Amino acid sequence: MLLMPALCLAQAGPPYLSNDPGVPGSKNWEINLALVPTLARNSNLLQSPVIDLNYGVGDDIQLTAEIPYVIQSESGGPQESGWGNALPGIKWRFLNQGEEGWQASVFPQVETGASIVAQEHGIAGPGPRYLLPVEIEKRLGALDVDFEAGEYLPVHGAHERILGLVAGRLVTERLEFDAEIYDDRAEGALPHQTTLDVGGRYTLHPGLIALFMAGHTLGIDERGAPSFFGYFGVQILLSDNGRRLNTNPP
Repeated sequence: MLLMPALCLAQAGPPYLSNDPGVPGSKNWEINLALVPTLARNSNLLQSPVIDLNYGVGDDIQLTAEIPYVIQSESGGPQESGWGNALPGIKWRFLNQGEEGWQASVFPQVETGASIVAQEHGIAGPGPRYLLPVEIEKRLGALDVDFEAGEYLPVHGAHERILGLVAGRLVTERLEFDAEIYDDRAEGALPHQTTLDVGGRYTLHPGLIALFMAGHTLGIDERGAPSFFGYFGVQILLSDNGRRLNTNPP
């Protein structure tokens, strides 16, 4: 990737765990639909679909709503399924110096509570928790680099800290590759792990982008076994009149 002579227009956000300061633009939609598996030695978890809706209010504000449908199973146990915790929020990009300069945003979100049944089956947490992250993006030489740091402040559930770093670039006009390292630590509860993943985006048609990512925990997590996770989906970009946006780079 580092040797390929291509422009660096990479960003965090789906399919990655970290977010970036980017917003869809005034009256534009960004819709992400995905399948997200997590596979471990004694348990499997599938979020399918993960529905992630984003709408631009002006040039620097984004309204977001995300919710997964969770299917999980453990060795020797029954399969459980249901809707997980929703995550609505508002992103404000308060610094925008263009592609060559610094960009930064805050992205407060609320992890809502779930039903008693979902909590009893381990599909979702009690909630609410408030996520307060900051995102920073800068082009460094041939790479775009995105950094996110934040904390979950619980009313119910665990206090949790997240750190994410994504770096990558375009390798063709349609294809982008990135790598991410992500650290997620909760106090007295899971998760408590560092992960490494690689992925990319491929423009299928204007306004329609394939998203893919695969990753692995580094070392052994708190459950005593390494785990694999992925993200496989599509991103749909729509203007205010319902037409697809042109995603070809300038």
